[in-house]
Amino acid sequence: MSSAPSSPPVWDAKHLRLATDAAGVGLWSWNVDTDKITMDERAFDLWGVPTGGPVTFEDLSAHIHPKDLDRVRAGFAATRSVKGAYEIDFRIVVGKEERWVSARGQGDDAGIVDRVMTGIFLDVTQRKQAEEAHELLAGEMTHRVKNLLAVAAALTNLTSRSAATTTEMARDLTHRLAALGRAHDLVRPEPGQKVKAALLGDLLTVLLAPYDEMGAFRGRVRISVPRMSVGESAATTLALVVHELATNALKYGALSAADGMLDVSCNGSGEHVVIVWTERGGPTVVAPKKPEGFGRKMADRGMSGQLGGSIEYDWAAAGVVVKLEVNRDRLAA
Repeated sequence: MSSAPSSPPVWDAKHLRLATDAAGVGLWSWNVDTDKITMDERAFDLWGVPTGGPVTFEDLSAHIHPKDLDRVRAGFAATRSVKGAYEIDFRIVVGKEERWVSARGQGDDAGIVDRVMTGIFLDVTQRKQAEEAHELLAGEMTHRVKNLLAVAAALTNLTSRSAATTTEMARDLTHRLAALGRAHDLVRPEPGQKVKAALLGDLLTVLLAPYDEMGAFRGRVRISVPRMSVGESAATTLALVVHELATNALKYGALSAADGMLDVSCNGSGEHVVIVWTERGGPTVVAPKKPEGFGRKMADRGMSGQLGGSIEYDWAAAGVVVKLEVNRDRLAA
């Protein structure tokens, strides 16, 4: 005896609520005549506005990111003439938090009932953050590959100045490139690989070893810092910043000249640790006029975000001076 086929589920208000909660969807309706927007509890929570009666587009506009507001205004005004489904992604600010919202619905008055249009709000913050992280990583990798090629060429020229024979030059260049590889491992560890805690002086020595002269010309890079520990998480960030500064010094600054010198010193007293990077003897310094490049943006973001500090540049004609200020507790973490 065959069993009777099961009945399809009944999608009542309870089931609809469970489904929208599971999907993180907020519901809204918009009266096109009165401009009143009615939302469910999840949508109110998403926008960070008090739960209650209807709100207007202007009420919600107060939470839209200023850089997106004009685009969102124009987009919503055009929705009534858009044929088919539409989707608008934009940022909102709730307190100090920035969120990404996707507003979706049907344009051209499709499905309008009693002059009321309906649609959904979807929190897409995680997706947008993942996209931004992917773009940032792709940009960083492109930047780093270009820098590594430029550094390899500059190191070849640097090695040729102190090597007496081709055999000696090949040996010294191999050592430099191997040291550059060790420094690069600190800047971008392999997945799952941890950067061990180290002393600040040892960390700086490993990072700057590829750029120092060899033989009779050794000593162009001088490091004078107190005995101080650098934690695992801080080591990678600090390595990235120092690697960026060293690359620029080799391409444009003191290390690009035969008589150039680099001094790295540190003041370890107080709540903040101050590392001073001083270049002398290189080409005359001219302050950059173009907007800051990708490498400098990465350095600034690392200093402020991961190390709770700052980075300041003094574009003195005799040589650039960079001051790295790091939170002491963050440096040890």
